[in-house]
Amino acid sequence: MVTNTSGKKKTAVARATVRDGEGRVRINSQPVELVEPEQARLKMLEPFRIAGEELRDDVDIDVTVEGGGFSGQADATRTAIARGIVQHLGDAELRDAYMNFDRTLLVNDVRQSEPKKWGGPGARARYQKSYR
Repeated sequence: MVTNTSGKKKTAVARATVRDGEGRVRINSQPVELVEPEQARLKMLEPFRIAGEELRDDVDIDVTVEGGGFSGQADATRTAIARGIVQHLGDAELRDAYMNFDRTLLVNDVRQSEPKKWGGPGARARYQKSYR
């Protein structure tokens, strides 16, 4: 059985394919162990720490992630993996465990950065005005 899921964070989009296997987790066709920085790797593997590491030996996960920076990509990947595992196993208890730990494991973070506007250097900041 194959399950396809996705996750989003800022401008990063991750698409995960979960299938029965022997524990391979690949991010953009490379093993998750090679992902740098380490902080991002730990974030991506969070769903396995909550579900239990023995679960990892039962599934193969392929993730394609694009857009955003390394932190946004890590969060998007984390959401895609967690959703994929829950859908693949159909486990309501695991879903509740994820929700109790952190809601963004299963629900996309919809916040986006505000666009820059005219009259200033950023979204809200304005150029200084001098009267003399």
